[in-house]
Amino acid sequence: MEHIYECIRRAQAGDAAAKNQLLQENSGLIWSVVRRFNGRGEQEDLYQIGAIGLLKCIEKFDISYDVKFSTYAVPMIMGEIKRFLRDDGTVKVSRSLKELSYRAKRLQEKALKEENKELTLQEMANILEVEKEELLLALESGREVESLYASQAGSGGDTPLQLIDKLADTSENDKMMERLSLMEALEHLDAKERQIITMRYFQDRTQSDVAKCIGISQVQVSRIEKRVLSQMREALE
Repeated sequence: MEHIYECIRRAQAGDAAAKNQLLQENSGLIWSVVRRFNGRGEQEDLYQIGAIGLLKCIEKFDISYDVKFSTYAVPMIMGEIKRFLRDDGTVKVSRSLKELSYRAKRLQEKALKEENKELTLQEMANILEVEKEELLLALESGREVESLYASQAGSGGDTPLQLIDKLADTSENDKMMERLSLMEALEHLDAKERQIITMRYFQDRTQSDVAKCIGISQVQVSRIEKRVLSQMREALE
Protein backbone atom coordinates (compact mmCIF):
# COMPACT_ATOMS: atom_id res chain seq x y z
CA MET A 1 0.00 0.00 0.00
CA GLU A 2 2.82 2.42 0.90
CA HIS A 3 4.44 1.72 -2.47
CA ILE A 4 1.24 2.82 -4.24
CA TYR A 5 0.87 5.89 -2.05
CA GLU A 6 4.47 6.90 -2.73
CA CYS A 7 3.93 6.54 -6.50
CA ILE A 8 0.79 8.65 -6.23
CA ARG A 9 2.63 11.37 -4.31
CA ARG A 10 5.35 11.46 -6.95
CA ALA A 11 2.84 11.44 -9.81
CA GLN A 12 0.85 14.29 -8.27
CA ALA A 13 4.11 16.22 -7.98
CA GLY A 14 4.63 15.89 -11.73
CA ASP A 15 6.75 12.73 -11.96
CA ALA A 16 5.87 11.26 -15.38
CA ALA A 17 7.71 8.02 -14.62
CA ALA A 18 5.54 7.48 -11.54
CA LYS A 19 2.38 8.02 -13.61
CA ASN A 20 3.55 5.48 -16.18
CA GLN A 21 4.36 3.03 -13.41
CA LEU A 22 0.87 3.39 -11.94
CA LEU A 23 -0.67 2.90 -15.39
CA GLN A 24 1.32 -0.27 -15.96
CA GLU A 25 0.61 -1.69 -12.52
CA ASN A 26 -3.13 -1.01 -12.91
CA SER A 27 -3.42 -2.19 -16.51
CA GLY A 28 -5.26 -5.32 -15.38
CA LEU A 29 -7.72 -3.20 -13.40
CA ILE A 30 -8.49 -1.09 -16.48
CA TRP A 31 -9.00 -4.18 -18.63
CA SER A 32 -11.32 -5.72 -16.04
CA VAL A 33 -13.57 -2.65 -16.39
CA VAL A 34 -13.27 -2.55 -20.19
CA ARG A 35 -14.45 -6.16 -20.46
CA ARG A 36 -17.77 -5.14 -18.91
CA PHE A 37 -18.44 -3.11 -22.07
CA ASN A 38 -17.84 -6.01 -24.45
CA GLY A 39 -19.60 -5.34 -27.74
CA ARG A 40 -19.96 -1.59 -27.19
CA GLY A 41 -16.83 -0.46 -28.98
CA GLU A 42 -13.27 -1.36 -29.83
CA GLN A 43 -11.63 -2.76 -26.71
CA GLU A 44 -8.34 -0.98 -27.36
CA ASP A 45 -10.14 2.36 -27.69
CA LEU A 46 -12.06 1.78 -24.48
CA TYR A 47 -8.82 0.84 -22.74
CA GLN A 48 -7.34 4.21 -23.71
CA ILE A 49 -10.42 5.97 -22.35
CA GLY A 50 -10.15 3.91 -19.17
CA ALA A 51 -6.50 4.93 -18.87
CA ILE A 52 -7.60 8.58 -18.98
CA GLY A 53 -9.99 7.81 -16.13
CA LEU A 54 -7.15 6.26 -14.14
CA LEU A 55 -4.96 9.33 -14.71
CA LYS A 56 -7.77 11.56 -13.45
CA CYS A 57 -8.06 9.30 -10.43
CA ILE A 58 -4.34 9.68 -9.73
CA GLU A 59 -4.70 13.46 -9.83
CA LYS A 60 -7.73 13.55 -7.53
CA PHE A 61 -6.88 10.72 -5.11
CA ASP A 62 -6.38 11.83 -1.51
CA ILE A 63 -4.42 9.37 0.62
CA SER A 64 -6.34 10.56 3.68
CA TYR A 65 -9.53 9.06 2.19
CA ASP A 66 -8.70 5.74 3.92
CA VAL A 67 -9.91 3.78 0.89
CA LYS A 68 -7.99 1.48 -1.44
CA PHE A 69 -6.75 3.17 -4.59
CA SER A 70 -8.25 0.40 -6.75
CA THR A 71 -11.64 0.80 -5.04
CA TYR A 72 -11.57 4.54 -5.73
CA ALA A 73 -10.32 4.06 -9.30
CA VAL A 74 -12.94 1.64 -10.65
CA PRO A 75 -15.93 4.05 -10.53
CA MET A 76 -13.83 6.77 -12.20
CA ILE A 77 -12.64 4.44 -14.97
CA MET A 78 -16.20 3.17 -15.41
CA GLY A 79 -17.60 6.72 -15.47
CA GLU A 80 -15.05 7.87 -18.04
CA ILE A 81 -15.92 5.00 -20.38
CA LYS A 82 -19.67 5.46 -19.91
CA ARG A 83 -19.40 9.16 -20.63
CA PHE A 84 -17.40 8.44 -23.76
CA LEU A 85 -19.94 5.90 -24.98
CA ARG A 86 -22.82 8.23 -24.20
CA ASP A 87 -21.25 11.24 -25.92
CA ASP A 88 -20.04 9.12 -28.82
CA GLY A 89 -23.52 7.77 -29.31
CA THR A 90 -22.40 4.14 -29.30
CA VAL A 91 -24.64 2.99 -26.46
CA LYS A 92 -27.66 1.58 -28.28
CA VAL A 93 -30.72 -0.05 -26.80
CA SER A 94 -32.59 -2.43 -29.08
CA ARG A 95 -36.25 -1.81 -29.86
CA SER A 96 -37.21 -5.16 -28.30
CA LEU A 97 -35.61 -4.18 -24.98
CA LYS A 98 -37.30 -0.78 -25.06
CA GLU A 99 -40.67 -2.43 -25.70
CA LEU A 100 -40.13 -4.97 -22.93
CA SER A 101 -39.17 -2.23 -20.49
CA TYR A 102 -42.30 -0.26 -21.44
CA ARG A 103 -44.56 -3.33 -21.01
CA ALA A 104 -43.02 -4.11 -17.64
CA LYS A 105 -43.54 -0.58 -16.37
CA ARG A 106 -47.16 -0.54 -17.55
CA LEU A 107 -47.70 -3.91 -15.86
CA GLN A 108 -46.26 -2.64 -12.60
CA GLU A 109 -48.38 0.52 -12.75
CA LYS A 110 -51.51 -1.56 -13.35
CA ALA A 111 -50.78 -3.86 -10.39
CA LEU A 112 -50.21 -0.89 -8.10
CA LYS A 113 -53.37 0.86 -9.27
CA GLU A 114 -55.75 -2.12 -9.31
CA GLU A 115 -54.35 -4.34 -6.55
CA ASN A 116 -52.17 -1.92 -4.58
CA LYS A 117 -49.42 -4.49 -5.04
CA GLU A 118 -45.86 -4.19 -6.30
CA LEU A 119 -44.95 -7.15 -8.49
CA THR A 120 -41.61 -8.86 -8.00
CA LEU A 121 -39.22 -9.20 -10.90
CA GLN A 122 -40.03 -12.91 -11.16
CA GLU A 123 -43.79 -12.27 -11.19
CA MET A 124 -43.44 -9.75 -14.00
CA ALA A 125 -41.19 -12.12 -15.94
CA ASN A 126 -43.75 -14.91 -15.61
CA ILE A 127 -46.62 -12.72 -16.79
CA LEU A 128 -44.60 -11.31 -19.71
CA GLU A 129 -43.27 -14.80 -20.52
CA VAL A 130 -39.60 -13.80 -20.58
CA GLU A 131 -36.52 -14.80 -18.62
CA LYS A 132 -35.94 -12.82 -15.44
CA GLU A 133 -32.45 -11.83 -16.57
CA GLU A 134 -33.81 -10.49 -19.88
CA LEU A 135 -36.39 -8.40 -18.03
CA LEU A 136 -33.73 -7.08 -15.66
CA LEU A 137 -31.57 -6.07 -18.61
CA ALA A 138 -34.52 -4.29 -20.24
CA LEU A 139 -35.32 -2.33 -17.08
CA GLU A 140 -31.66 -1.41 -16.56
CA SER A 141 -31.29 -0.28 -20.18
CA GLY A 142 -33.72 2.55 -19.52
CA ARG A 143 -31.68 4.07 -16.72
CA GLU A 144 -29.92 7.35 -17.36
CA VAL A 145 -26.12 7.31 -17.28
CA GLU A 146 -25.09 9.84 -14.68
CA SER A 147 -21.85 11.71 -15.06
CA LEU A 148 -19.45 11.47 -12.13
CA TYR A 149 -18.99 15.22 -12.52
CA ALA A 150 -22.68 16.12 -12.36
CA SER A 151 -23.71 18.50 -9.57
CA GLN A 152 -25.72 16.85 -6.82
CA ALA A 153 -29.00 18.28 -5.59
CA GLY A 154 -29.01 19.72 -2.11
CA SER A 155 -25.24 19.95 -1.87
CA GLY A 156 -25.36 23.54 -0.58
CA GLY A 157 -22.35 25.81 -0.17
CA ASP A 158 -20.62 28.02 -2.72
CA THR A 159 -19.13 25.08 -4.65
CA PRO A 160 -21.64 22.49 -5.94
CA LEU A 161 -20.95 18.95 -4.76
CA GLN A 162 -20.22 16.54 -7.60
CA LEU A 163 -20.88 12.81 -7.59
CA ILE A 164 -17.14 12.14 -7.75
CA ASP A 165 -16.71 14.06 -4.48
CA LYS A 166 -18.86 11.48 -2.72
CA LEU A 167 -16.21 8.86 -3.35
CA ALA A 168 -14.34 10.33 -0.41
CA ASP A 169 -17.04 8.79 1.76
CA THR A 170 -16.16 5.13 2.16
CA SER A 171 -19.78 4.08 2.73
CA GLU A 172 -20.97 5.83 -0.45
CA ASN A 173 -18.09 4.33 -2.37
CA ASP A 174 -18.93 0.83 -1.14
CA LYS A 175 -22.52 1.23 -2.30
CA MET A 176 -21.37 2.32 -5.74
CA MET A 177 -18.93 -0.56 -6.02
CA GLU A 178 -21.61 -3.04 -5.02
CA ARG A 179 -23.95 -1.68 -7.70
CA LEU A 180 -21.29 -1.90 -10.41
CA SER A 181 -20.61 -5.52 -9.55
CA LEU A 182 -24.22 -6.70 -9.37
CA MET A 183 -24.99 -7.20 -13.04
CA GLU A 184 -21.85 -9.23 -13.63
CA ALA A 185 -22.28 -11.28 -10.47
CA LEU A 186 -26.00 -12.11 -10.81
CA GLU A 187 -25.43 -15.05 -13.12
CA HIS A 188 -23.19 -16.72 -10.52
CA LEU A 189 -25.76 -16.59 -7.69
CA ASP A 190 -28.28 -19.24 -6.79
CA ALA A 191 -31.99 -18.50 -7.18
CA LYS A 192 -32.59 -17.20 -3.64
CA GLU A 193 -29.45 -15.04 -3.61
CA ARG A 194 -30.29 -13.58 -7.01
CA GLN A 195 -33.85 -12.76 -5.93
CA ILE A 196 -32.68 -11.02 -2.77
CA ILE A 197 -30.02 -8.95 -4.51
CA THR A 198 -32.37 -8.05 -7.36
CA MET A 199 -35.12 -6.89 -5.03
CA ARG A 200 -32.74 -4.99 -2.75
CA TYR A 201 -30.60 -3.23 -5.34
CA PHE A 202 -32.66 -3.10 -8.53
CA GLN A 203 -36.10 -2.60 -6.99
CA ASP A 204 -34.92 -0.60 -3.94
CA ARG A 205 -36.96 -2.72 -1.53
CA THR A 206 -36.27 -2.96 2.19
CA GLN A 207 -34.91 -6.08 3.87
CA SER A 208 -38.21 -6.44 5.73
CA ASP A 209 -40.17 -6.27 2.48
CA VAL A 210 -37.90 -8.83 0.83
CA ALA A 211 -38.21 -11.16 3.81
CA LYS A 212 -42.02 -11.09 3.67
CA CYS A 213 -42.03 -11.63 -0.08
CA ILE A 214 -39.85 -14.75 -0.15
CA GLY A 215 -40.89 -16.18 3.22
CA ILE A 216 -37.75 -15.92 5.34
CA SER A 217 -36.72 -13.72 8.26
CA GLN A 218 -35.19 -10.27 7.90
CA VAL A 219 -32.11 -11.57 9.73
CA GLN A 220 -31.67 -14.26 7.07
CA VAL A 221 -32.03 -11.67 4.31
CA SER A 222 -29.41 -9.50 5.99
CA ARG A 223 -26.98 -12.40 6.37
CA ILE A 224 -27.37 -13.58 2.77
CA GLU A 225 -27.03 -10.03 1.43
CA LYS A 226 -23.93 -9.35 3.52
CA ARG A 227 -22.29 -12.62 2.48
CA VAL A 228 -22.97 -12.13 -1.24
CA LEU A 229 -21.73 -8.52 -1.24
CA SER A 230 -18.61 -9.56 0.63
CA GLN A 231 -17.92 -12.22 -1.99
CA MET A 232 -18.31 -9.66 -4.77
CA ARG A 233 -15.94 -7.21 -3.08
CA GLU A 234 -13.31 -9.94 -2.75
CA ALA A 235 -13.74 -10.95 -6.39
CA LEU A 236 -13.35 -7.35 -7.53
CA GLU A 237 -10.24 -6.76 -5.46
